[in-house]
Amino acid sequence: MGDLQQDTARRTWTVRLEPAGVAFDVPPGMDLVSAARAAGWRWPKSCRNGTCRTCRARVVEGHAVHRIDWPGLSREELAEGWVLACVAEPRSDLVVDALCQPDTMSLKPR
Repeated sequence: MGDLQQDTARRTWTVRLEPAGVAFDVPPGMDLVSAARAAGWRWPKSCRNGTCRTCRARVVEGHAVHRIDWPGLSREELAEGWVLACVAEPRSDLVVDALCQPDTMSLKPR
């Protein structure tokens, strides 16, 4: 486990939003929403603490973790790959379903 933690602490991961094919990098310690915005893309958000679900997305490939103990998702949603992007950090390259909710279609250059 220690080797995995060391690797993830220093690795920049790539996130691809499908079906649009938009990709951006996420540096260590940065959540998905912040990284998307830093790359010039809008991602719907509101609370920034994992409770409002505005930034909800589904990871279809890869692995992300929440930096809070209990994000506003059910156990079933977590098992299906849903994340709250404002408090989710990648632990591998990711493919994220960008059509998971209507608001996500507002992803576009700022």
